[in-house]
Amino acid sequence: MLKISNLYKSFGNTEVLKGISLQVQKGKVTAIIGPSGAGKTTLLRCMNFLETADSGQMDFDGIHVDLSRVHKKTMLQIRRKTGFVFQNYNLFANKTALENVMEGLVVVKRIPKNQASEIALAALEKVGLLDRADYYPSSLSGGQQQRVGIARAFALEPDVILFDEPTSALDPELTGEVLSVIRKLASEGITMVIVTHEMQFAREIADHVIFMEAGQIVEEGSAEKIFDSPEQERTKKFLQ
Repeated sequence: MLKISNLYKSFGNTEVLKGISLQVQKGKVTAIIGPSGAGKTTLLRCMNFLETADSGQMDFDGIHVDLSRVHKKTMLQIRRKTGFVFQNYNLFANKTALENVMEGLVVVKRIPKNQASEIALAALEKVGLLDRADYYPSSLSGGQQQRVGIARAFALEPDVILFDEPTSALDPELTGEVLSVIRKLASEGITMVIVTHEMQFAREIADHVIFMEAGQIVEEGSAEKIFDSPEQERTKKFLQ
């Protein structure tokens, strides 16, 4: 469904991604793990054009893209097929939870507001926040804000949702509620790529696990293989 080939990205003289190639299967959950500074978030951002790669190719649902010089029309075409859940929620502070979820439906998909409102309310109900539809982000906990972010992503009915460490900004007691929502989406067969530092969660939810370090993929395979019998010494050391 989604294939990345030879992705390179540098910031100044620092090479952050060094020839990353991976494949994401439809209906599966891919977890990307690794130490801080491995390039996991940059990889995710390049996949959604929040960062421009120096070089690399992407094939996504029949669309072939040169990641270093993608046309705006193609970029929008792919973004309409993807959802992105940020570490720090990225909600509009001056809009209610409902309005935050509606925004992409109205602006990106050009759905009429009354129809967008129905879709957004259904999405909020799915993440357990229907009773918070009229609340502004400042009146919501971190976990609730992140659940609004997740509702915003899947309300667009994307082909794949990219999660950038969705629990990293949360207190431990709020992490569970967000992971529960992601588990629910996974059980419904939604294709997801999740950058996470929650190892037990990755083991439980992922069909495929990628371990990255220093801008490269060190090892990848099924969750069982990576967590129970990794082949590379660096993977073993990290998981210990």
